Amino acid sequence: MSEVRIGISGWRYDGWRGTFYPPGLAQKRELEFASRAVQTIEINGTHYGLQSPAAFRHWHDETPDAFVFSVKGARYLTHMLRFRDESANVACANFFAQGLLALNAKLGPILWQFPPNYRFHADRLERFLALLPHDTEAARRLAARHDARVIEPWIEIDRNRPMRHAIEIRHASFVAPAFVDLLRRYRVALVVSDSTEPWPYAEDATADFAYVRLHGSTAKYAGAYSDAALDQWHARLKAWSEGKPSADARLIAPQPRARERKPRDVYCYFDNDQKTEAPFDARRLMTRFGFAEEPLRRDAQAI
Repeated sequence: MSEVRIGISGWRYDGWRGTFYPPGLAQKRELEFASRAVQTIEINGTHYGLQSPAAFRHWHDETPDAFVFSVKGARYLTHMLRFRDESANVACANFFAQGLLALNAKLGPILWQFPPNYRFHADRLERFLALLPHDTEAARRLAARHDARVIEPWIEIDRNRPMRHAIEIRHASFVAPAFVDLLRRYRVALVVSDSTEPWPYAEDATADFAYVRLHGSTAKYAGAYSDAALDQWHARLKAWSEGKPSADARLIAPQPRARERKPRDVYCYFDNDQKTEAPFDARRLMTRFGFAEEPLRRDAQAI
């Protein structure tokens, strides 16, 4: 049976204090608070640098049992190395050795965000997709190939679990059937990315789950979503979780045949955080699914 999870991109923002977070809440308790307001959170710090196993263990312990994190892939790979040669192999091993395997059952999809100036190169992309582990045992083997840049490696797993990957594109050259074909071959999800920026938007089903990022309604990372917009997103997420295309689907390549459509798990993250809208919009969407009884109040009351 498929599940829908709705959450936010990150949890540490100055503007959230006294609005989303209650006045006087210690910064070290913000994750504890946020993880009880939404169902999933993207870890952004992994995009900018290697973290420590202690950090991942702390994030695991601070959140409810059924909580799930998405982990953002390293920009060293996506923005700098760009999979041009074999140097990406060790960098990828370092990423998986930093401690994310310590999240155990709370490890959700890995998000790989490509920069706006990164063009589609089929050979480079396939080299990268072939590296990605699809279970934690494969990730453990890859992590064991880390180099000295990982000061305290973590290459342990509690048991073998499936791993999922999603790619967010920001260059028009990816609007090509060959790109979608590669994602389907390697079972990697195409991120459905809603933004005021001129980034490609597509809903092609390429994996057994859907990954959605809502970046804002009025400007980049800003602007609350209207009730009508949230109604539309509720309808889309519900359709995908039931194995159906959305009524207004925009596709790069044809959908799989109807008999091949299956229910998908759905992960949806609000990234309109600059104006403090993300947690409030996430909760408003959660109420439409019955995951929360009421939206959050803006006077920062305890959950």
